[in-house]
Amino acid sequence: MFRRYRRLRKNSNIRDLVRQTSLSVDDFIYPLFAVEGTGVKKDTPSMPGVYQLSIDEILKECEEIVGLGIKSVLLFGIPDVKDSIGSDALSEDGIIAKTTRAIKEKFPNLYVITDLCFCEYTDHGHCGILCGDTVDNDATLEISAKQALIHAKAGADMIAPSGMMDGIIETLRTALDENGYKDLPIMAYSTKFASAYYGPFRDVAESSPSFGDRKTYQMDPANRREAIMESLEDEAQGADILMVKPALAYLDIIRDLRQNSLLPICAYNVSGEYALLKAGEKAGIIDYQRVMAETLISIKRAGADLIITYHAKEMAKILKGKN
Repeated sequence: MFRRYRRLRKNSNIRDLVRQTSLSVDDFIYPLFAVEGTGVKKDTPSMPGVYQLSIDEILKECEEIVGLGIKSVLLFGIPDVKDSIGSDALSEDGIIAKTTRAIKEKFPNLYVITDLCFCEYTDHGHCGILCGDTVDNDATLEISAKQALIHAKAGADMIAPSGMMDGIIETLRTALDENGYKDLPIMAYSTKFASAYYGPFRDVAESSPSFGDRKTYQMDPANRREAIMESLEDEAQGADILMVKPALAYLDIIRDLRQNSLLPICAYNVSGEYALLKAGEKAGIIDYQRVMAETLISIKRAGADLIITYHAKEMAKILKGKN
């Protein structure tokens, strides 16, 4: 006798009761991009609905975010002046430090995660100090530690180093611990691929390399075993949360990592993934809301506990409407 699986699909009530994966607004981290000035809300043509925001506009955005029940943001900074070492990122008066202080002053319960890197701050667009035509790993570790302390002093709740330098987690953990920030967690960009899906992000963050690419420090998309080694190395160095970036083309990596680590896993549903769905919506060829929800469910089903996503506000409104 064959089994009748359709019995548990008969109506929405039973489907809801037996659903194995669900989305919650608690899952989402919403990216924000801070710039200097006042009254700045500059749109990004490749990412509809995503803006460069001055601090006053960031605070308005945070009010909406809090109202939707979203509890965390990932903060990126875009300075007016860039140089070879990303000096703005090393200043207590830099854009990331000022914005962090402003958010925490007005919204003390909003959990602020700061992206720690140099690509948005350097005039060459690479993620650290250059030595010839490549990034000097160990010299970049030194200034990354300085940047981490700037973020910590400004009130960041968590630091997320995205530059993919070898040894970055151990370096930051040591610097934070030795300076009184033992309880400040680190979310490692532990498995970050050299992906073509980052294109629209580089528009909004103004972080495209002026030459070459990032393949010497970001991961080869073809390397599955290396992806797990990278994340387990960051775990051994003291990471509190592991990340896979991008998400959709790497669901197998999220699943592999889930089976190899007990740490929380975050997936970054990146700009290119968002932009493709927005383009499909504009062209009228997909049911945007359903595809968005299905996309985010797939990331959770693969094993992610947290999702950084530009869809966070839209999905939060849908979930809020269901409650």
